[in-house]
Amino acid sequence: MRRIRSRARGARTPVALALPALIAIAFLLMPLIGILYRTDWGDIGTHLTSPDVTTALRLSLLVSFWALGLSLLLGVPLAWLLARVDFPGKSLVRSLVLLPMVLPPTVGGVALLLGFGRRGLLGPWLENTFGIVLPFHTSGAVVAATFVAMPFLVISLEGTLAGLRPSYEETAASLGAPPVRVFFTVTLPMVAPGLVAGAALTWARALGEFGATITFAGNLPGTTQTLPLEVYLLLQDSPEAATSVSLLLLVIAMAVLIALRGRWAGGAVARASTSKRPVDDGPPPADPLTSTPSDGFPGPKSSAASDRWSLHTDVTGFNQLTLDAEPGTTIAVVGPNGAGKTTLLRALLGLTPRAHAELRLGSTDVTNLPPHKRGVAWVPQDGALFPHLTALSNTAYGLRTHHVPRAEARRTAQQWLDRLGVGHLAHRRPAQLSGGQAQRVALARALAARPRLLLLDEPLAALDQTTRAHVRHTLRAHLDGFGGVCLIVTHDPVEAVALADRVLVLEDGRALQDASPADVTRHPRSPWVARMLGRNAWPGTATTSGLALAGGGQLVVADTLAEGARALAIIAPEAVSVHRDKPAGSPRNVWPGTIREIISAGSRLRLLVTSDQAPDLVAEITHQAAAELGLTDGTSVWTSVKATEVTLVTL
Repeated sequence: MRRIRSRARGARTPVALALPALIAIAFLLMPLIGILYRTDWGDIGTHLTSPDVTTALRLSLLVSFWALGLSLLLGVPLAWLLARVDFPGKSLVRSLVLLPMVLPPTVGGVALLLGFGRRGLLGPWLENTFGIVLPFHTSGAVVAATFVAMPFLVISLEGTLAGLRPSYEETAASLGAPPVRVFFTVTLPMVAPGLVAGAALTWARALGEFGATITFAGNLPGTTQTLPLEVYLLLQDSPEAATSVSLLLLVIAMAVLIALRGRWAGGAVARASTSKRPVDDGPPPADPLTSTPSDGFPGPKSSAASDRWSLHTDVTGFNQLTLDAEPGTTIAVVGPNGAGKTTLLRALLGLTPRAHAELRLGSTDVTNLPPHKRGVAWVPQDGALFPHLTALSNTAYGLRTHHVPRAEARRTAQQWLDRLGVGHLAHRRPAQLSGGQAQRVALARALAARPRLLLLDEPLAALDQTTRAHVRHTLRAHLDGFGGVCLIVTHDPVEAVALADRVLVLEDGRALQDASPADVTRHPRSPWVARMLGRNAWPGTATTSGLALAGGGQLVVADTLAEGARALAIIAPEAVSVHRDKPAGSPRNVWPGTIREIISAGSRLRLLVTSDQAPDLVAEITHQAAAELGLTDGTSVWTSVKATEVTLVTL
């Protein structure tokens, strides 16, 4: 006999835990073995084909399927409400959903009588208005089965919905899909495994319902006498037949549970790790001309002068800023983590309570419009491709939501996929794409919708350097002809310079700087931006000779500021000289230090030097210079910066 081991390598399962667990398994198995042992296998066919049993079976199937239908009709919206909407009394509603699962079935039957019986709260009204009498009628059996079985559907589906990232539904809304369309085309397909599991359990529970049925609907042959009630009667007159019918119900229940193995999780399959090389972009085909749909969200259009939308927004809340941009402007939004970059995008989409945006696109005020009517499309960080759709169907989604004919939408979608180098992957699903391929499909999907405002949240982060340059060039070409405004959140200085007309620097939700890439590069007003651009940035207070550093020490500069002004000293890494001995001569800023890190940066090396007399300093030297100086991690060095190489920027 093999020794029981736990999953931890080399660990043995404690006997004190294993023994009770084995007893529990035996306890659960014993009743099932009892049914199998006591079944009269020779007469089982006769027992199961008797008129009473077949009638009860047909009635049970009728009642259980009607109960399943009612549970789907009522339970699916309820599960969505519990998973997606915060409202007062939500915990109470969830408790009401769970109540039938813990309530004794006969008590449930009594409650149904008091609620829907002829003398109950609603019973007289149902009978007098519609002529409906539920007790002692097949419809009463359906109501009883629905009452006890629907919680299985609601709980199963709510858990699956809670595990579904809202970014899928938010992205669909940004492409112009109204909430009901989002629910049926995105939400339901993505939670289908959880829905199937919950539906199967609901049906099985309804098929086996006994207590609430006999209490509320009675036990009338051919009307309310379902198979579990038939078993109850057979136990009194024919125990052997009761055992055979019990075995039938047992087999059905086991079949349902076996079929549900592995179907509880509704998440998408992990993406394939194999990456495909992108194909070169050919000459971009002309955009098809379509009219603007009646809801105000523009479909794909030509770059006619009339199809241009400026941006004006006043954002309040966590983010507090005013932003204006002319049509065709691309703005790179940069800043440290937590600065409010993604919050700004979500405020423009109308998807966050943290910030509120008064938003005008062109001459239209869209502040009070829901996300699907704003004409604002976005690409979230994870792309949020719908896993149940192919790359082509994903790209055509925004067009289809605005009533572009299917053939035309697919043709336009294929053109955009071709432009971004993933046209050959049109019929693959997201799980079959690499991260970079999926990000390009997400870009194509947003661009194909031709929105008035385009929001890209780190759109190229998942791409390798070669592919990033290729897609950056393609994206720049299409943004040049875009009639609206584009905001790109990025941490890549090359992206900001190559794609943007302006750079918006955020810090703690506020605009620290809004200027051209060249101006931000020359005069960054944020230590974070300076470091992002590869420069040293030391904050301090201006003095008559230079800058008193925040951490102590003095920096001498050639061009001083007004004394007492808060300023940022910008020092390019290539302006830092590295010596093994203390230098003599013209440098006026000299510090001893120790090399803590050496990183290769193309044809040069970047050194991180720490010192007790100055902040950490990044220097950039050639490989030959490093070899001549014998530099390694931990080497003691001297660094120097000429006063003329320091630029002060007022904060």
